[in-house]
Amino acid sequence: MYRNTYVKIKEKNIEQNARLLIEKNPGYQYYFGVVKADCYGHGMAAVSALLRAGINYLAVATLSEALEIRDKHPNIPVLILGYVPTEYLTLCADKNITITVPSLEYARKIEEKNLKCHIKINTGMNRLGISSKEEYEEIYQLLDKQVEGVYTHIYKASDEALTNRQLDLFEQIVTNPKEIPIIHVRASEATIRYPKRDFENGCRFGIILYNLIENSYPLKDTFSLVSEIIQIQELEEGETIGYDGVYQAHGKERIAIIPIGYADGIIRKNEGRNVYIHQKPYPIVGRICMDMLFVKIDEEVSLHDEVEVIRDSRHICEIAKHLETISYEVICSVGKRVPRIVEE
Repeated sequence: MYRNTYVKIKEKNIEQNARLLIEKNPGYQYYFGVVKADCYGHGMAAVSALLRAGINYLAVATLSEALEIRDKHPNIPVLILGYVPTEYLTLCADKNITITVPSLEYARKIEEKNLKCHIKINTGMNRLGISSKEEYEEIYQLLDKQVEGVYTHIYKASDEALTNRQLDLFEQIVTNPKEIPIIHVRASEATIRYPKRDFENGCRFGIILYNLIENSYPLKDTFSLVSEIIQIQELEEGETIGYDGVYQAHGKERIAIIPIGYADGIIRKNEGRNVYIHQKPYPIVGRICMDMLFVKIDEEVSLHDEVEVIRDSRHICEIAKHLETISYEVICSVGKRVPRIVEE
């Protein structure tokens, strides 16, 4: 680690969360673990925990992510949800990696390749996917036995009427659901909010595996980020700290220096939100540097005390609110320069 700054990953909690989600959402044949973005910033150790829990299909965003999984897990099915340039399709076939077909034009380029695919249906998100029954039927006839699955993406699962419209449109476009081995339409939130429809036999769990969306299950925390105090500055009234002198002491103040910064994913907009030392909140002050940040402390804090830069799932949600973003971005932004240490 070399600077006593690292992410603690609670592998056992990830496994228990996945088991509980499978138990609470019965009736599916395929439980996808979405492990893109390095398992939402948790590191690839999370994959083993998910497989032990009963996750039986993995989904990623890129070919490089799929290849990293394939090197460690040669037999688990892996679906790439994103776009794969056609020059790499032979590699996908060689490594038994399943790809997404997002358009008729793309389907024509993979015809007759020894390659499994899932057809992506656009039901309103207007990102990847085909949008008409005619295009779907042409793709299916073209690829036939290569088609292992069909799926879509619910883009506002909090809206039941909108979600049902997406599901209805999916059923209108996919005219032959009984011929498709795997149909998966819901990610985390839509899976736990609404009952499955008869044509579905797969669901996708992603961010909920780490207890980072609102839910009623007794899920456990899986991610925290700790560092330490490497120096304490004693400021007099009027003195400033950090670049541009934007923070000025309002009397005698103690400022702790923490060896983590925006190059690690703690972007400058984190200024003003709290870290925790001895379970007590303390504010980040001044401009966050590339490799260090400043925290205003009191007399209870000492040199080399541990600092919880990210404490738990509740803290992650508080940080997301401060940053005007979502919990996904908070944890995915913590860069690989910060080691992941697995705890059981």
